[in-house]
Amino acid sequence: MAYIVAEPCIKCKYTDCVDVCPVDCFREGENTLVINPDECIDCGACVPECPTEAIFSEDDLPEKWADYVDYNAKMAEIWPEITEKKDAMDGADEFKEVEDKKQYRNENPA
Repeated sequence: MAYIVAEPCIKCKYTDCVDVCPVDCFREGENTLVINPDECIDCGACVPECPTEAIFSEDDLPEKWADYVDYNAKMAEIWPEITEKKDAMDGADEFKEVEDKKQYRNENPA
């Protein structure tokens, strides 16, 4: 069972979670991060570090974001690994409260 990055991460991309991951399972896209489910060891270290509360265990993922299970798996295959914390996206502090951000989801690398 892996952890999943869901919609609240979109257009924010804080990377505090990346900094604490013991197995480097995060991948970076242009507008968001995902977790490689084949590498995640289900430790949960990333969850309390996320300022947007975008990371969930698969069992606790809200139903409205159920498609993020497949999205994380698919994007983890093509996006590059991110292993170090970097600055959040411009405007992240304002955008983190926005809901319904799925239209900004992308499939391009960072």
